[in-house]
Amino acid sequence: IIGIGILRAFGVVVRRSFAGVTQWRTVRTLALDVTKKVARQPAQWHRSHMTGDVVARAGVDSEAATAVLAPLPYGTSVLVLLIVSGVWLVSTDVILGVLALVVIPLLIGMNLAYHRLVEHHYADAQRHLGSFSEAVYESLEGVSVVKAFGAESRETARLSDISTRLLDARSRAVRIRSNFEGFLDAMPSLVNILLLVVGAYRVRAGVLSVGELSGFIYLFTLLVFPLRIIGYVLSEVPHSFSGWRRIREVLDEVVEPDPKQFLQRTEDSQAISLENVSYTYPTASSSALNSVNIEVPQAAIAAFVGPTGSGKSTLLRVMSGSVRPASGVVRVNNQRIGVVYQESFLFSGTVRDNVTMGNLDIDDGAVWESLRVAALDDFVRTLTKSLDTEVGERGVSLSGGQRQRLALARAIARNASILLIDDTTSALDPETESVVLQRLATLDPRRTIVLVATRPSAIALADVVFFIEGGQVMDAGAPDDLIKRNDRYRDLISSYSTDRAQNETPGGHQ
Repeated sequence: IIGIGILRAFGVVVRRSFAGVTQWRTVRTLALDVTKKVARQPAQWHRSHMTGDVVARAGVDSEAATAVLAPLPYGTSVLVLLIVSGVWLVSTDVILGVLALVVIPLLIGMNLAYHRLVEHHYADAQRHLGSFSEAVYESLEGVSVVKAFGAESRETARLSDISTRLLDARSRAVRIRSNFEGFLDAMPSLVNILLLVVGAYRVRAGVLSVGELSGFIYLFTLLVFPLRIIGYVLSEVPHSFSGWRRIREVLDEVVEPDPKQFLQRTEDSQAISLENVSYTYPTASSSALNSVNIEVPQAAIAAFVGPTGSGKSTLLRVMSGSVRPASGVVRVNNQRIGVVYQESFLFSGTVRDNVTMGNLDIDDGAVWESLRVAALDDFVRTLTKSLDTEVGERGVSLSGGQRQRLALARAIARNASILLIDDTTSALDPETESVVLQRLATLDPRRTIVLVATRPSAIALADVVFFIEGGQVMDAGAPDDLIKRNDRYRDLISSYSTDRAQNETPGGHQ
């Protein structure tokens, strides 16, 4: 008896350890599969999917999908016990044995009914959990905006509403599950009573002895725990299936073609040329670009100038291969392209990590040179750990201008021959902006720079200016020539100068 007890204890430890390791390795595998699939999708796919929902599918949905694995290792002993006990029960008495084993098909039938009842509740709960993850992620990302506008109560109410819907869905599912598990607990006891009644008649008929009936009842009682394990597994199936189904929605989604594949690489004299390029955002009713034709010369500084919403940033996304145009052709000289987006994204690592992005070919000398061009080297030298200084999540420890310049240094470090800058110097003062742009131009005379500009000082550095309005190129030429011949362009530049002057005075808003 002591030996059997030790063996059982050892078996419990081994099975539980194996169950935990297997379950969480499976969670890791599923999460990595989702992450790899998401990473393969192009940028335009990510713009149509909420980050919080994607994170939920790689996290809580992966955990839900594997919840059914936890009790499965017990299935080995349960299966052996059911087979041995079933044979023993039937061999003891056929009628009582059949009555005892009829509980198994009853369990299967109950599970099918339970699955139909609870499936959509678990599906709703997982969907609301994804929505809650979206909302929390969005709220934390925009915490500065929320606090600046005093919208804490509104955000709290919004999250409370989503969490209430989640609670209601989970409560309905748990209520049905508790009833199901209650029936599971009651069924063996009811069958036990039935066996006792029928067994009493069998004893009175002289077919069984009292000892045989007692052994039969005790043997069936041993099956109660395995039946509960089976019931637990069955009750986890709908929950796991809802998480698995949400994971499969991502894994089964076709990987969209990378827009960069549609950039035609050429050896033309032009660095970039667009021919009849049009583009419409999926959520927009009108086109962002309409039959745009542009030729950017090699080793030139080109500026895109236009009112808000005219399509300047969209043009840069098309040129960089971030989005695929709906029609037209984009030709790029066979050179490396570097992009600095309007909203500078920094990771929570060090200054060096944010510049190199894991590229081991970029040594510290190249990092310092890129920081010098971005006019950030003096600041980094004042930091306690220099290049090894942690910048915090999204660069929270840096100012807006410092984040922009660090993102610019990241693009410069890659030694790109074509540099696309989407109003990245907007947070810099005019003097620093001028220094950065001049250093960019003189660093490599062969480099082509295309920038979205809103400052007259930056526009004046351009060799060619493209005046964009309503998704079309209305005019192009040298800055001085364009301001002389185009009244609308001149009015726009005048408004830029007026706004800058007002914002930079003591009574302004800057």
